[in-house]
Amino acid sequence: MDVFTLHRGTAPLLISLPHDGSALPDDIAARMTPAARRVPDTDWHVGRLYAFAAELGASILRPHWSRYVVDLNRPADGAALYPGRRETGLVPTVTFAGEPIYREGEEPDAAETAARVDAYWRPYHAALAAELQRLKARHGRVVLWEGHSIRSVVPMFFDGRLPDFNLGTADGASCAPELQTALAHALGAQRHYSFVINGRFKGGYITRHYGAPDAGVHAVQLELAQLNYMDEDGFAWRADLAAPTATLIRRLLETALRFADGR
Repeated sequence: MDVFTLHRGTAPLLISLPHDGSALPDDIAARMTPAARRVPDTDWHVGRLYAFAAELGASILRPHWSRYVVDLNRPADGAALYPGRRETGLVPTVTFAGEPIYREGEEPDAAETAARVDAYWRPYHAALAAELQRLKARHGRVVLWEGHSIRSVVPMFFDGRLPDFNLGTADGASCAPELQTALAHALGAQRHYSFVINGRFKGGYITRHYGAPDAGVHAVQLELAQLNYMDEDGFAWRADLAAPTATLIRRLLETALRFADGR
């Protein structure tokens, strides 16, 4: 199977959905626990949630394989994103619930981790970098939007319930202040959803690595609480919840496009 799918758009906007994949290679799945084979920590349905973005002219990059194969939003050397906090790693061996992903003695070793990086991580990042370069060459300025979602309550990572919309810009380093301000204004103009900027989630590796505002690449991560568009326990899509959530995401992406176009 292909490592990723890329829809090439015409607008100065690339949407990366690095945890959208849910597939497992047979040889890896055979070593996993039954619970882990359900890949519960997937960013469920974000590809469907962002499908409208093609109408805006955005490019959309989606992986085929689960984050349990390799986490595309972590550095290839496995360095921590949030030092001092619990994390699940480049090739996770525990779920967000702290449960083992592999049967005892079946965990991947360093050589297998390196092989997975070469087979799955590097092709995705090569495609991401090439698409950013293409769009920047065409427009001069481009926004990279990282679309993520997570259960609203994950004690391993944060206390209590996560805000609905969590924007991360690496504390303002991954995009221009004008873009962050415009997005904050768009979120503040509505009253239905709670939001925070650079709270628990400040942007992962992709946002931090590719965001280079001085070079014309402005990166933003949106971590969305899943209860705003799906059933968090059964993983089912909820159209009644997803419609208004997608409407606000669209407003944010339109804001990003106005910035990228210099409007």
